[in-house]
Amino acid sequence: MSDTIICPNCQVNIEVTEAISAQLRAQLKQQFDAETRQREQKFAKREAALKSTQQELAQARESLDEQVQAQLATERKRIAAEALVKAQESVGTELKDAHEQLGDLKLKLQETQQAELDLRKQKRVLEEQTEQLELTVARKLDEERQKIRNEAKREATEETELNLAEREKVINDLKQQISELKRKSEQSSQQLQGEVMELSLEELLRREFPFDEIMPVPKGIHGGDVVHAVRNANGEVCGTILWESKRTKNWNDGWLPKLRDDQRAAKAQIAALATIEMPPDVTTFSCVDSVWVTNRSCVAGLAAALRHGLIEVAAAKSSLNGRQDKMTVLYGYLSGPEFRHRVEGIVESFVTLREDLEKEKRSMQRMWAKREKQLERAVCSTSSLYGDLGAIIGASLPHIEQLELPALEGPDDE
Repeated sequence: MSDTIICPNCQVNIEVTEAISAQLRAQLKQQFDAETRQREQKFAKREAALKSTQQELAQARESLDEQVQAQLATERKRIAAEALVKAQESVGTELKDAHEQLGDLKLKLQETQQAELDLRKQKRVLEEQTEQLELTVARKLDEERQKIRNEAKREATEETELNLAEREKVINDLKQQISELKRKSEQSSQQLQGEVMELSLEELLRREFPFDEIMPVPKGIHGGDVVHAVRNANGEVCGTILWESKRTKNWNDGWLPKLRDDQRAAKAQIAALATIEMPPDVTTFSCVDSVWVTNRSCVAGLAAALRHGLIEVAAAKSSLNGRQDKMTVLYGYLSGPEFRHRVEGIVESFVTLREDLEKEKRSMQRMWAKREKQLERAVCSTSSLYGDLGAIIGASLPHIEQLELPALEGPDDE
């Protein structure tokens, strides 16, 4: 909701409250000016009538004075002519009449003064009413301003509450979608981790032994994860190693019998288990219940040692030509401590190389993690700025696809 409007003439931003107040002020001012002009016209008419009455009274007074002077002069002459006969009566009668006329004049003068006083009172009353009307208009304007402020504040509060409720609903919907996606990802995480471990094991064996035959066991078929067919320098198959990979948080003793069954089914000479979580009392690798168990860093070394043993066994078989005693000696050698020491020596070399490589990896990963964190902060700050501008500007903000929330797939899209 915008707090301002744009004037179509001068293109100036005007606050809504000021615009409404100005319109109301103009209407009230027009009404007040019209009433004031009417009262001023009435007062002017009354004042003109009062002035006309005063002028008439002044003229009447002057005319009366002239008449009195003329009558006095006439009476004086008449009294002088009849002084001897009717001096006392005429003088008494004229004086009485003069007194009566003077009384009438005084009465008219009092009436005129009273009318003037009444007009002055009316003028004062009009002035007081005008001041009272101005005060009433000012109070009404203040009340209307306060009403407009309260109404605008109420509308802004309602709009803010609606926006907050809408944002809260969007956040809750996103949280539900995130929880659903997290649940789906957790369901497939174990299978995905196992597949990643299998692919990593397969890639490692192919890289370390490019002339051997590395065959992944198809999904849904029991028999381990990778079948490693060992070949000698002449390309002849000397034996098979059945590899199983595990990427779990806890060791399970039930893995070993199952792997031995898979070994018999695959007709492999050796069974090996590459796992993240080692059995108790085993740190790098060891032969546990006829199964070679190793951690991830020792896979290459153990595979090289086992491969070397299979090649030697195959060479011994070919040289023995069916002599059972040499097979017994060779079996004793493979199951004895000397062969184990040789394998341990080879594996230790691989472990040392692997530790150096892991140190270099960790160092690079720290650098990558630091740069990735900086990139995340930059992207987060940019997204926050984009969101703030979107909340302020609205739909007129240019669309940036990389900063928009991607559409989530529904159940039917999986």
